Amino acid sequence: MLDLVAVVLAALACVLAVLALRRTTSRPAGDGVDALPQDVHGLRQEVAALQAENRDALRHLSVVRYDAFGDVGGHLSWSLALLDDAGHGVVLTSIHGRSEARTYAKSVASWSCEQQLSPEEEEAIEHARP
Repeated sequence: MLDLVAVVLAALACVLAVLALRRTTSRPAGDGVDALPQDVHGLRQEVAALQAENRDALRHLSVVRYDAFGDVGGHLSWSLALLDDAGHGVVLTSIHGRSEARTYAKSVASWSCEQQLSPEEEEAIEHARP
């Protein structure tokens, strides 16, 4: 009796498996990209727009720490390069001495600057380059 029940359940499982397989393999008449739902095309356009926007983001950065003066230790001075994919952005520099600190900002275009750069600022730009 138990063997008969097992055979019936196995046959029922096979029928259900065939029905499930038919559902998953049936496709609409149009194949390819044109057959994709409309929301997928919208998502692709959104991803393309985000990628284009990301190129302008200041995402390449580098910090160089150093001693600007011989009598001040601890690498308190620093230069920070913040640049986008095309090398446009800014270099920020803070020079720390015993009695004062000075901060400078220099504009960078295409990985170079119209103003004269210190060796540390040039190093920061080079390290930020992808």
